[in-house]
Order: sequence, then C-alpha cells, then structure tokens
Amino acid sequence: MKRFALTTFVLTAAAALASTQASALDKVTFATNWLAEAEHGGHYQALVDGTYAKYGLDVKILPGGPQANNRLLLVAGKVDFYMAANMIPPFTAVEENLPIVVVASMFQKDPIVFMSHPGQGFDKFSDLNRASVFIGKETLVNIFQWMKQEYGFKDENVKPYNFNPAPFIADKKSAQQGYVTSEPFAIEQVGKFKPNLFLLADYGFDSYSTLIETRKDLVAKNPDLVQRFVDASIIGWYNYMYGDNSKANELIKRENPEMTDEQIAFSIAKMKEFGIVDSGDSLTLGIGAMTEARMKSFFDKMAKAKVFKADLDYRKSYTLQFVNKKVGLDLRPKN
Repeated sequence: MKRFALTTFVLTAAAALASTQASALDKVTFATNWLAEAEHGGHYQALVDGTYAKYGLDVKILPGGPQANNRLLLVAGKVDFYMAANMIPPFTAVEENLPIVVVASMFQKDPIVFMSHPGQGFDKFSDLNRASVFIGKETLVNIFQWMKQEYGFKDENVKPYNFNPAPFIADKKSAQQGYVTSEPFAIEQVGKFKPNLFLLADYGFDSYSTLIETRKDLVAKNPDLVQRFVDASIIGWYNYMYGDNSKANELIKRENPEMTDEQIAFSIAKMKEFGIVDSGDSLTLGIGAMTEARMKSFFDKMAKAKVFKADLDYRKSYTLQFVNKKVGLDLRPKN
C-alpha cells in the first residue's frame, strides 16, 4: 500500500509539473494563408520537433483555405501572427491604415511562376507576351500590371484562370500562372509533360514572400514574444529544409488529407532548386532576412506599374527589428 501510495504521489506530482510547464508557455496562434503544405513546412517543423516549446511558446497553427479569411482574424485580434503571400497586402494595409506590420520573410523569393508548353515557340520569358495567358483575378490587378509595364504583356491576351489546369494543358500556345512548388507538379501528373518554368523573382519581381505579419500593438507591448516566434520559426525552416522533416510532413498530411508524399517531395525539391527559402541575403543574414533596399526596389516597381501611389509611406508596412540576426546559420549544411 505504501509503495502504491508513493507511486501515485510521484505520478501525480509529475503530471502537475507537466501541467505547470505547459501553462508557463505563451500561447500563440499562427494563421496561414492556405491548407497545410510543404510551403508552410518550417512552422510545422518547429511545432513537432519542440523548437517552439523550447522558445517558451505553445503554438497553434490555424490553416487557411478557399473559404477562410485568416488575415481578417489578425486585424481583429483573434490570432497573433499571420502568413502573408507577398508584400502587396502589407502595402495595401498601409493604404487602408490597418495596424499590422511584417516582422520576417520566410521566403527570399516569391514562388509565383508562369508556365508554357515546351517546343511551341514560348521557351523564353520574353516570348510569353505573345501567348494567351491564364491569370487569376488577384494576380491580374497587381502582378500582371507589373508584367505589362516591364515586359509588354497585353490585356487582350488574358484568359481567366480558375485553378483548373485543363485549359492550359489543352492550349499549347498558352501560358499559365502558378506556384513553382505546386502547379508544375499537377501539370506533369495530368498533362504528362514538363512545362517551361519562369519564376517571376528571377525576372525582377523581387517581393519577399511567406511573410510573418503581426499587429503593431503586439510589437510595441511584447517584442520578446515576437522575437521568440520569429527566431523559432527561422530554426524550424532550417531544420525542415536541411534536416529530418518526416514528422512535420506527417503532420501536414494529417492536417491536409489531400496532400501526398509525392507533392511534398516535389515542393521541397523546387524550394531548394530555385532558392525560394534560402538564397541571396539569407545566406549571410539568415533565413527570414529582409533589407531596406529590397523593400524600396519592389515598392518602386509597384508604384511605376500604378499598383500603388508613389507617395505611399510603404516603410510603415514592415520592421527589420526582428530579423538579420544570423539566427540558425550554423544549421545550414557546410557543403
């Protein structure tokens, strides 16, 4: 009986200690902009391998999707951090006087890509302005305006893209938008050919991507929490890209049952091939890096394309307070 009582006491004490440790973690909700996928992998990695917990954070990842408006939840104070696609929404937030700010960029390159059929006279990016181009509504009002300004694309060649690759596959004289990590895989599977890939980032579209946004009041009141979330996310991305990411991928598949091992492997390979996560400034400053020069360059292009007014105070959309600290550089393979 004494041994049973002692065992019960030890187990109860251990449970109480675990509960106390869990409650000591800062609860954080991070909302993404789409369903769980490899493009969010670093955050799932930091969750499953204990990096967030090591940084004193109890993180809940809230996936997005076609019917979700998770960015609105950030503005309303319902979530703490949000994953923005590129710098266009943060610039728009300045226009609309929304109290949110970008604190890190997990992708050095926006993964948006245009694809064409090989051997049809559209094997160079400069050829695409002669093709029929399948473009989504959102891309049409911002990114395509830059494409018109810089490369002579024409409105009359635009066809609506409804996230169905069939029209592009059928029309060999067309081009289609997508993400280098996603749509080309579908084209290869359904169309049985490898499309030409033109990553806009390699042709001057130099926005940062897969950003971490938060509210300005959180930055002002609790910068330590923001720093810990940014740092832990950066380490998560290093471990996801260069370490054992199997547990993160299993969680991604549980969160998004339509995700496959083949799609995940394709996405990771393309992120590495094109330097989406780790290239340019991140090679010396660490993943998450942002610079004033890049921000100015991208804003100037958007202003020239008349997406934004030239006098917009775009610097209000971001802060460099939490990045460029070389966090995690030692986790990158030496070779």
